[in-house]
Amino acid sequence: RPDLAAALRELRAQYEALAARNLQAAEDWYRARCARMHERAARSQEAVRASRREAGECRRQLQARLVEMESLRGAHQSLERQLQELEERHNAEAAGLQDTIGQLEDDLRNTKNEMARHLREYQDLLNVKMALDIEIAAYRKLLEGEETLFNMGSSGLPSLSSLPSPTYSFQPRSFSSST
Repeated sequence: RPDLAAALRELRAQYEALAARNLQAAEDWYRARCARMHERAARSQEAVRASRREAGECRRQLQARLVEMESLRGAHQSLERQLQELEERHNAEAAGLQDTIGQLEDDLRNTKNEMARHLREYQDLLNVKMALDIEIAAYRKLLEGEETLFNMGSSGLPSLSSLPSPTYSFQPRSFSSST
């Protein structure tokens, strides 16, 4: 007679080992992905800080230029023509700085959008992990249910010893993982 209890224990051990490997692989993948996300977020935050510093510096430069323009307006009549040339040049620089500020603000928006995308990816990964945990719990429950049925079936056998013993064949179930 085949030893059904040993076969079930072996099958259960195989499923538990498979579940443990799958769980460990999923956790390793999840940790690596989270580490990459955290690294990207740190780089993005540093880029945001650098952009803010640069935008502040550009604003300070712009204000300094505007103050300089105002001081030149009060100069002597003979410097009027030079003052106009200087104003035109300063206005061009101010426009360039404003363009730079606009570009930096666009970069800041893009960085924020990228951070939001990373957060969505993190949520997706978390959902996958939770689904895997639920699937593992379901497999364990199935194994425990089969073990209980097997134990219940084997406890009634001694009282039936006077009956002719029928021939049973054991066919193991195959479970597929949907990861």
